[in-house]
Amino acid sequence: MIIMNLNNPRDEVQRKKKKRIEKDYEIPKTHPRYKSLQLRENISEGVLKGITAPEGLIAHGRGETFDYILGEKTIAPAKNANRTAAAYLLLAKNPVISINGNVAALIPEEIIKLSKAIPAKIEVNIFHYSMVRFKNIIQQLKKYGAAEVLAKHRDKLIPGLDHARAKCTAEGIYSADVVLVPLEDGDRAEALRNMGKIVITIDLNPLSRTAKMCNVTIVDNIIRALPLLNENVEILKKSNKTELRKIIDTFDNKKCLKDVLIEINQYLSSYKF
Repeated sequence: MIIMNLNNPRDEVQRKKKKRIEKDYEIPKTHPRYKSLQLRENISEGVLKGITAPEGLIAHGRGETFDYILGEKTIAPAKNANRTAAAYLLLAKNPVISINGNVAALIPEEIIKLSKAIPAKIEVNIFHYSMVRFKNIIQQLKKYGAAEVLAKHRDKLIPGLDHARAKCTAEGIYSADVVLVPLEDGDRAEALRNMGKIVITIDLNPLSRTAKMCNVTIVDNIIRALPLLNENVEILKKSNKTELRKIIDTFDNKKCLKDVLIEINQYLSSYKF
């Protein structure tokens, strides 16, 4: 039995690479589940690199289950929520993107692209906290082009959270008016809402506390949602504030979640065995 030493992630990464070479292991692009398997590999590599917590593997698998019953595509309610999220981010005075280990492992390049396009600050906030993993996530983001990641002075606390996640920076999450929290936990989403912030999430589970607590819930796979969010930001940059506000005012998150459930029901009802 191999015991992973997360304090020495580089050794484990090299061990895994060597093992692959020895077995000539490679996911063939012709495999019908290639994209799904590649995402699992990215998460696994994230664990070995000390970016993703082992518990993140469970969270990813749970999300993948919901993606199946969405038909593994971006449905209409998700597109509507995505467009609304872009409008909120563009109107924000101090938008912040909160990053955890799964996000850093799965789609760092799109996160950096989004932060520059809005522009928005990036801050790391993780549930299973360790200083080593915290630093590894920052390094991962900088590797993909992040100019700055807020982390040094986490001198503020989010009220209502008895956990390391309560710690945040004054210039980032604490003073943000709009926070994008992809793959988030419901209690922190609720705590941020209680602070008066607009909270946007990407969550494949429309029944989760996170989904219900946020102002905007994009029920979609993050690897589809982030590129689309970047597209919407670029398109809506041409809109004036009145047009952006109209998009926001016509959005109802509760209705959006109900529409998602209707879409799921229709998909399952028409599923052919």
